[in-house]
Amino acid sequence: MERADDRGPLARVLAGPGGAAAEVLTGLPGADLTTLQLEVARRRAARLRGPDVLRRYRGDRFTAPAPLPFDLLRRVEDDVLGAVPAEFERVQLAPLTPLGTHSVVAGLAQHRVVTTARGTEVAADPTNGLALEAAVRRTGAEPVRLATVQRVVRAQLPPGPGFFAHFSLFAAVTAGRDRGGLAFERTHLLEHARFLTAAVRAAGAHTAGLLVTALDPKFAGFADELRAELPENAVHEHPDRAIGRDYYEGLCFTVTADFGAGPAEVGDGGFTRWTARLLGNAKERQLISGVGVDRIAVLLNEVP
Repeated sequence: MERADDRGPLARVLAGPGGAAAEVLTGLPGADLTTLQLEVARRRAARLRGPDVLRRYRGDRFTAPAPLPFDLLRRVEDDVLGAVPAEFERVQLAPLTPLGTHSVVAGLAQHRVVTTARGTEVAADPTNGLALEAAVRRTGAEPVRLATVQRVVRAQLPPGPGFFAHFSLFAAVTAGRDRGGLAFERTHLLEHARFLTAAVRAAGAHTAGLLVTALDPKFAGFADELRAELPENAVHEHPDRAIGRDYYEGLCFTVTADFGAGPAEVGDGGFTRWTARLLGNAKERQLISGVGVDRIAVLLNEVP
């Protein structure tokens, strides 16, 4: 005999989170889903006691404090920010971004970010938050220049020693209108390259450099232009770069620095279509860049 429970939403929910249950929850209005998630969290939290929370704190890689000295991290932040030109407005981003920021805007897989129960996600890359803010501010012909340092969280396992579940990133974004002849790209690539290499030197690097990858033949000569403008830095072409080729458009680059143990990768950047997507305007251009504060601190800690 068929029971009432065998039909309708309850039966679909009981089918399991990997099947129909996920469809049911996905189809709920946002406010209803938030209410459900908050109630589940409330009930789960109500079952916990102090030792349970302490046990989780001891074993959860997302909640442990950074293993690097606070004063060292703060010094690196100040050194890097001090190299940023005055034209860049420093902003303090919120630790949360709207749901879909990293996947919709930047193409990052959703499972790599920490999603909350309130239609938001924990910041995983400050350039994504800066891109949203730049899109809000984009009016007129003048470009928007923003910079920040933000502690972010990545949900995937760290790739190896010296990498952590949460870490600080310096990031900068320039958003503006296409001026023709790749003028926007030339001007702002040089600007970012100049202050990024100055920033890692200010943090203690003996030498700095750039590995430049042209993803479009139009950008083939940009590495030579950077080499001529930045003779004190090691600028090399890097056509075999494997990562980020779908993330960036036109050109991307890696920032390298030698803190005493040889050159190491400490930052990244390139052109994206993020503000063009956000504003629905193909004429919008954007350059993003950043360096890892914790990454630099690790390298400084390794110097005898």
